[in-house]
Amino acid sequence: MTNQPKAWFEEFQKNVSELIARSPAADIERNVKGFMGQAFNRMDLVTREEFDIQVDLLSRALARIDVLEKQTHLLEQRLSALESDDK
Repeated sequence: MTNQPKAWFEEFQKNVSELIARSPAADIERNVKGFMGQAFNRMDLVTREEFDIQVDLLSRALARIDVLEKQTHLLEQRLSALESDDK
């Protein structure tokens, strides 16, 4: 007899799921999902993975720029020192 309430509940749950699937709410949900999918496609959005890749690339580029700026500054100092030695 303990299995009977469980079976009844599972049958009830199945019937409710089927009812929802056939209801106008299911159609509305499908239409909203379709509309939102089209809207997102037109927005030219990127995935989280693509975004993370671009963040990583930007971080590495900024680090490289920092190194190059320091090298440029040192070279400018050396050039300035050489020019003042020539005078």
